[in-house]
Amino acid sequence: MQRIDFKPEFFHCIKNYGKNTFSADMMAGVIVGIVALPLAIAFAIASGVPPEKGIVTAIIAGFIVSFLGGSKVQIGGPTGAFIVIVYGVIQQYGFGGLAIATTLAGVLLILLGVFKLGAVIKFIPYPVVIGFTSGIALTIFTTQIPDMFGLDLGGEKVPGDFIGKWLVYFRHFGSVNWWNAGVCALSVVIIAVTPKLSRKIPGSLVAIIVLTAAVYAMKRFAGIDCIDTIGDRFTINSALPKAQIPSLDWEAVKNLFPIAVTIAALGAIESLLSATVADGMISARHNSNTELIALGVANIVTPMFGGIPATGAIARTMTNINNGGRTPVAGIVHAVVLLLILLFLMPLARFIPMACLAGVLAVVSYNMSGWRTFKALLSNPRSDVAVLLITFVLTVIFDLTVAISVGLILACLLFIRRVMETTEISVIKNEIDVNAETDFETTEENLVIPSGVEVYEINGPYFFGVATKFEELMSMRKGRSKTKVRVIRMRKVPFIDSTGIHNLTNLCNMSHKSNITIVLSGVNENVHRTLESSGFYSVVGKENICPNINVALERAGEIVKG
Repeated sequence: MQRIDFKPEFFHCIKNYGKNTFSADMMAGVIVGIVALPLAIAFAIASGVPPEKGIVTAIIAGFIVSFLGGSKVQIGGPTGAFIVIVYGVIQQYGFGGLAIATTLAGVLLILLGVFKLGAVIKFIPYPVVIGFTSGIALTIFTTQIPDMFGLDLGGEKVPGDFIGKWLVYFRHFGSVNWWNAGVCALSVVIIAVTPKLSRKIPGSLVAIIVLTAAVYAMKRFAGIDCIDTIGDRFTINSALPKAQIPSLDWEAVKNLFPIAVTIAALGAIESLLSATVADGMISARHNSNTELIALGVANIVTPMFGGIPATGAIARTMTNINNGGRTPVAGIVHAVVLLLILLFLMPLARFIPMACLAGVLAVVSYNMSGWRTFKALLSNPRSDVAVLLITFVLTVIFDLTVAISVGLILACLLFIRRVMETTEISVIKNEIDVNAETDFETTEENLVIPSGVEVYEINGPYFFGVATKFEELMSMRKGRSKTKVRVIRMRKVPFIDSTGIHNLTNLCNMSHKSNITIVLSGVNENVHRTLESSGFYSVVGKENICPNINVALERAGEIVKG
């Protein structure tokens, strides 16, 4: 039995840990903690949960991902990718349903790591990833429209679907609060301008501090109280919640399992993508399986404290690297900083304007959309464009579970079609040109195909997608010649599946009924083992399995004469 691939980077890095490294990690951790604060609050509110839940998630998941993870610099926490899912689950199943779905997702992530499937996640087609990421970005932006413009919806409940939301917004666009719109616009401007002045200070934090102070002053001294703040909508709890194990019942597990699969897939994709990008920046290599196990543990523990799904956060991970973080200690420091903020400074969060957070999420949506990549993919092959657009539209119009499922199925079908197109089955007549068999000229004479012998060559994988090609070719040539032997060259067949074996078996049985012998030529080692274990050789006869075409033609000649 193979050992579980679980090797946390923290324990490796701590062996040769020094004062200088700690100083760099400490500074990076403090900065990342400050950067994570407004994002955690914004993601929580957009997901439909109280703001402290986002910070609790960033604290617990951030600590576990750094302590147990397979990357030196990964920062874990809530991300914008989960907003749509979390909001939908809470609307339909409540907070209890969210806890169950997140816990199930954590279990699935651990299983992915235990069975060493970390690398498999990376094989999800790029158009699928960009399609649902861009779709999520548009959906997040859509959810922030009421806070951006301060719309008064008159108590009308906002539907969960994309089109329904916009219909409600259009009905109430006459109620735009221009003070809110101004605050939102200013927050976007501040976030955009701050990096040009200093890359050390996060623009989102500057926007929140400046606009919170401005809105407070306007309310206190100018009597302008029409700008909603967090305190107007939420009662903030500044204590770390007590652990409580989610109550599981079989009916809820069945209903929420598809959502849990989506959370696990999305978390794995985003986390491993973040870790891969980070590897390139610090010249290191993360352990995918360890990272998935750590992420799974984080998503099991976080719901116990009322948290939401978490994953590796690309923006915060990049901030960590750019500010000198080089070991998991920086991520742990970031979690401690957020814990101190929750315990001692959280009451001040009630003064943050909702319009300012909407501006922060508008920028997050823009960065997440990857519109330049989306545009570039539109010039790719039509099959890739189809996968991209279908995944995008399904994410926006329906939900992420449907989008990822359909996107992956469509991508797989298109891939199978491409493989089918590359697999060729041809008939070689009269003689075989030896010079055409290699990439250099030889002085050997062409191989003459004996009378009564047909030679077929399969070039490519012989699987369910192309298995019928052989039958079609056979039926086309039926009755054209007095054939006694069919030689099938398989030197360019890298693998064969059960459908291909079934097809070959039928071909042998049909040929035997017509007194035609099948001879296989050039079967490689992998295909040979597959055919032998399936019992196919008892049908064709081991004496008719030849190592190359020369031996195969000699064997065919013997059968014709004999």
